[in-house]
This record gives sequence, C-alpha cells and structure tokens, in this order.
Amino acid sequence: MSEYRVWAPSGLPEVAPGADLAKLIAAAEPGLADGDVLLVTSKIVSKAEGRIVRAADREAAIDAETVRVVARRGPLRIVENRQGLVMAAAGVDASNTAEGTVLLLPDDPDASARAIREGLREVLGVTVGVIVTDTFGRPWRAGLTDVAIGAAGVRVLDDLRGGTDAHGNPLSATVVATADELASAGDLVKGKASGLPVAVVRGLPHVVTGATEQGEGARAMVRSARDDMFRLGTSEAVREALSLRRTVRAFTDEPVDPGSVRRAVAAAVTAPAPHHTTPWRFVLLESAESRLALLDAMRDAWIADLRRDGKSEESIAKRVRRGDVLRNAPYLAVPCLVMDGSHTYGDARRDAAEREMFVVATGAGVQNFLVALAGERLGSAWVSSTMFCRDVVREVLDLPAGWDPMGAVAIGHPAQEPPARPAREAGAFIEVR
Repeated sequence: MSEYRVWAPSGLPEVAPGADLAKLIAAAEPGLADGDVLLVTSKIVSKAEGRIVRAADREAAIDAETVRVVARRGPLRIVENRQGLVMAAAGVDASNTAEGTVLLLPDDPDASARAIREGLREVLGVTVGVIVTDTFGRPWRAGLTDVAIGAAGVRVLDDLRGGTDAHGNPLSATVVATADELASAGDLVKGKASGLPVAVVRGLPHVVTGATEQGEGARAMVRSARDDMFRLGTSEAVREALSLRRTVRAFTDEPVDPGSVRRAVAAAVTAPAPHHTTPWRFVLLESAESRLALLDAMRDAWIADLRRDGKSEESIAKRVRRGDVLRNAPYLAVPCLVMDGSHTYGDARRDAAEREMFVVATGAGVQNFLVALAGERLGSAWVSSTMFCRDVVREVLDLPAGWDPMGAVAIGHPAQEPPARPAREAGAFIEVR
C-alpha cells in the first residue's frame, strides 16, 4: 500500500532580512530524513532575502514587478511577473509584513530552493527536496491553492506520455505537476494564518533527486507563450493578437492545417461592410499544382510589365527573386472583392465612393483574416501582386468576372520568430479638433 505523511513543524521564529533559513529550519528540529520533501512558504524566503520594500502605494510595487498585464478587471490585475509567473498582483503581498511595507516574491525562487537544500545538507547531513511555495488562484476554479514557484532536488514534472494506463490505453498527453501537488498537500497542514511556514512530506522518495542533482527547477513548469492557449484576458487578447500580426516572409516545410485557415476565414467574414453586404471571397490554394500555376502565370505577367517599362534583364531577375515570398509559402489564399449588393448612382463621384466603401470593407476582412491566422500560430504575408494582373489571376483560377483579387496571402509556420516591433507612439497619428 502506498502512503505518505505530511506535517508542519512548529518553532520557527519571525524571519528577518539576512537570516539563514536552513539553520532556522534545522533549529526547529523538523526531523528531516533522506528522501523527504521540505515545503517552504515564499513569504519567509522573501523576508530572509530582504525582498521587503516600503510601499505607500502597493500598485506602484505591482507595476515594478510586472512584465505583462494578462487581464484586468477594475483594480484586480492578473499579470506576468519578472519570474515568469502569471498571477494576481505579481505576487506582491501586503499581509504578514509590517505596515507600510510589502513583500515581493524571491528574485530567483529556484536559486532560493537550492540554497536551502545545500544549507540543510551541510547542517543536518540529509538529502531532501525543497519546494518554495506561493498561493495562486486558478482559471475556471474557485478558491486558492499553493503551487511550486521554486524547486531544488525535486522531479517537478512526471511525464507519463508514451506509457499506458491500467487498461493498456496509450497515454499521449499526461504530464503530472508533481511539485504543485506536493505544495498543495503541504498547505493543508501549514494553513494560511497558523504561523507554520514550513511543511515536510515523507514517503515519496522517488520524487527526490540524488545529492548531486538539483533537477529542472519550478521554472520548467511555466508554460511557454507559444503553448499557452489561455495567455490573455478578452480585451488584452484582442490587443495582443493585433500586435502579434506580423508579416512573415520565411516559412518552414510544416504543412498548414486547412481547418486553421477556414477558421480564419470565419473570423474574416465578421468584418463590417456597407449595406449589410458580404463583399469578401477567399480562394484557398491548397495544392502545390494550383499554387505553381498561379505563381508562374503571375511571374510571366510581371516580367512582361517590367520589360515594357524598359528594365534590364538583370534588374528584372533581382525583382523576381525579391518577390518569391509567395512561392516559398506552403499555402496561399487569394482574397477577392465582390460588389454584390452595391448601389449604382449614375454619378461618377458617388459610384467611386461606393466602390471605396467596398474596398475598405474588404481590407477589414483581410485584417481579420491575418489576425486570426496569428491566433492559429500561423505566419502570413499579404502581398499586393495579384492586384496588378487581375485578369491573369481570374483566368488561371477560373474566377467569375466580378471577383477582383485583392492581393495574395502567403501562409505557413514561421521559420523564425519575427523581431520585436518598434514602439509607435499613438499620439503621432492623432489630430484632435
């Protein structure tokens, strides 16, 4: 029968800046043995490391610790802090500290855990795992629980993928957050207001690494931005998606999921349009044959135009090479404008304005499309080439005469992350009357 025991030793004094936590814990005689896991509340680690700051305004301390706002509702902020943790108020805590001060999380919780582990080995001669814990809320679940924010000598994740369950079914997605489970078990005996900042788990020696192995640390449990499906709150997600929409010109060979593109089209056709019309059509070129047929015909038309302009063959060759972003993409989409539902006024000025409204609506649809592709983790580049040879595109793709190609969108998995976008001050683009 498998079993383990959890207890919270008493006797730890108030922790002051500069305190040696390993010696304080050892002096409390917790009865540690090889293979135990020691759970240490981050508050006493922060105090020992001097992470106490004067803060008449807690919000200013939260600002200083925040890397990115994930979601905001009134005064409550869920943020990513400098340790990479996503949590309320960046972990800045005004409880269990003197009035007029706040506690910041340890600067490097994994390093803090390593220091405690090494200190206990020196003082007590034991090899234990150490987890630094803090209290988190969780999406979709009411209530708080302790989780691991730092770890040393602990196998923080138990990856069961590739194995089978008791019925022989393959496990393809099961990675157990062992360190978080240990942290929450310790919180049941420490409590939130009982003055017991340390707990010990005994009976699970398989989660503790050898004396010379520190393990991955709790940082390994932080989900990367690329894999985080719930990275942002609603309004923040809209702004982030807009900022993530970048022009990508180099793609990997990884195939594009047609379903992702169709979902992006579904987002595209929610754009505003005049007269309750639907002026968008998207031609999806999913086969290599269709892409090459279009691109070859467009290239021939472009070369003919350049020759008529008197360009040299060398100049033409350079321009054609620069235009290969579409040829290098594993998937193409050609957004088209249709004027179905438009009004005819018999007046050149008003008819021109009517077409402009439909062009603007098509652009809004394409922007929706590009942003949605970014949300599907696909890169894209909207290239205007098809607008210069619409008759050629219509002929090759067998499109109705009323469909006007409005460029082509290269789609694929980015070969590399695009560089950071230079900051733009919105005021430079605003005039107030």
